[in-house]
Amino acid sequence: MSDNSSYGAKDIQVLEGLEAVRRRPGMYVGGTDQKALHHLIYEVVDNSIDEALNGTCDRISISIHQDSSVTVIDNGRGIPVDIHPQKGIPALEVVMTTLHAGGKFGGGSYKVSGGLHGVGVSAVNALSEWCEVEVRRDAQIHFQRYECGIPKTPVKVIGKCKPDDTGTRTTFMFDRSIFKGDLDYKFDTLIQRLREMAFVTRGVTIHASDERTGTEMTFYFEGGITSFVRYLNRNREKLHPVVYTQRDIEGMGFEAAIQFTDAYSESVYAFANTINTIDGGTHLTGLRAAITRVINDYARRAGMLKDADPNFSGDDTREGLTAIISIKHPDPQFESQTKVKLMNPEVQTYTQQVVGEAFGSFLEENPSAAKSIVSKCLTSARARDAARKARDLVIRKSALESLTLPGKLADCSERDSNKTELYIVEGDSAGGSAKQGRDRHFQAILPLRGKILNTERARLDKILGNNEVRALISALGTGIGDNFDVEGLRYGRIIIMTDADVDGSHIRTLLLTFFFRYMQPLIDEGHLYIAQPPLYRIAYKDKIQYAYNDDDKDHIIKDFGASAEKVNLSRYKGLGEMNPEQLWETTLNPENRTLLAVSIEDAAEADLTFDMLMGEAVPPRTRFIQTHARDVRNLDV
Repeated sequence: MSDNSSYGAKDIQVLEGLEAVRRRPGMYVGGTDQKALHHLIYEVVDNSIDEALNGTCDRISISIHQDSSVTVIDNGRGIPVDIHPQKGIPALEVVMTTLHAGGKFGGGSYKVSGGLHGVGVSAVNALSEWCEVEVRRDAQIHFQRYECGIPKTPVKVIGKCKPDDTGTRTTFMFDRSIFKGDLDYKFDTLIQRLREMAFVTRGVTIHASDERTGTEMTFYFEGGITSFVRYLNRNREKLHPVVYTQRDIEGMGFEAAIQFTDAYSESVYAFANTINTIDGGTHLTGLRAAITRVINDYARRAGMLKDADPNFSGDDTREGLTAIISIKHPDPQFESQTKVKLMNPEVQTYTQQVVGEAFGSFLEENPSAAKSIVSKCLTSARARDAARKARDLVIRKSALESLTLPGKLADCSERDSNKTELYIVEGDSAGGSAKQGRDRHFQAILPLRGKILNTERARLDKILGNNEVRALISALGTGIGDNFDVEGLRYGRIIIMTDADVDGSHIRTLLLTFFFRYMQPLIDEGHLYIAQPPLYRIAYKDKIQYAYNDDDKDHIIKDFGASAEKVNLSRYKGLGEMNPEQLWETTLNPENRTLLAVSIEDAAEADLTFDMLMGEAVPPRTRFIQTHARDVRNLDV
């Protein structure tokens, strides 16, 4: 094979300075989407948290300004400003403009840190239209400005301050030529992360404000991760007080807080140097292993597990578990710069040791609590066994009938799951319209009759007894519980399509609860969507348009140049009121439709919200409804 294209020394590109970050932002902040945009703030805040971890900072403030620039201020030691011995320029400029430069690689500057790669703040600088840093140190205020990561001024002294007035102030404006589209910061997303940071950095005050809306919040938790567990469990019935332990081993710090509740799901979160490692890692593995081993050992000694009984599985011992594991490591090894998974192998051994000893002692010293926990595990094990038998029965029945898909499913002809869509539709009438209006090549329709089971209040064995849920599981092809495998997914997009009324909203919430609790990887990997059918059909003379909310309706009528009385306005109470052509045109046609992608920005908050909305406790739900009643739109009565 011959190729005449040039490939010599002159074709080898060397990206100087921070150009690599601007060319490949995904390698440094995970992409150029909404999540990556917030990651910019987190990278700067992580540096302030590192100062707090080392006992040199107790106040951090974050402000989103009117123009969406962001300022982060701490009262730490301040970034050094003296001349760097190798680079010959101020250390501040080195930190802000050089990848892998920082005080966290060796020496005694930091015992532990989250921003360990020396990439974070320089990557933020590179991806900012402009950035300004002000350092208070040695009774002087130092300043430097950058544009697209390039210094525009030298580091200069712009004023004086008191000798004990130290810290760093960083203000940056994200570069809209990189973060394109209609992206902006969401204050709710920011405060969820800041709340977590405050929980795992005990004794630090974190203040956040949004000048665009006049909103502000301050976090301070003296109780640390114990407070975090209480916060997560505030709407649940607890089986015992929070079990807390803290130990230092080989220069590493280990903290764990554990509490069992009456819930059917697991709420466990892992942190390494205050970073929420959402994909877990060795510290999470150690925590889970310790809890399972301790409960099995205690149940055997107490005679609650007989010789003939098998040990509890990890799933049995984690039902209703709320736990936080937070470790501080001088040299953490993460899977990537976005720090989603901890890899240090020694952490698993030490975590298992620390948690095992503390939790084992608690069970021995609190026999009534221990009995409650083991009893819950026994019930969970029996339910899991019943679920397995129910699952096997479903599989056998399908095989005997040579029928692997539910009869009500109108499947598509395309077999490449990357190109297919499954619409989960409320009711048979809407299902009929959708089946006629769809593109049969790549769109499948699954109508559900009535409301599915509330999976927040049921174990898997009961869930598998519900016909609508079984039809859904069968259609998706992923299995459920122990057998769940996202690789078996038959449709690249799963689209919930319900009526725009109270019942439709309830069905949508029930389905979202099911996917969050039992098929969360489908959400994490971007497979789940919510359809947006129109509320109104507006006809005037020979023009027809559809409106998806009241503002749309008003704009369309105004654009028609007609008064509201002269247009023919139809409000759709349900999808079944649309004929197949209208449903295709407005909700099914990829060229015209609007889909909302379902994502989980903060798993702890999502866990809390589903528990509050769909769980057993009524008072929290009542408070929520009373608080947000005035925000409701399009309520049908």
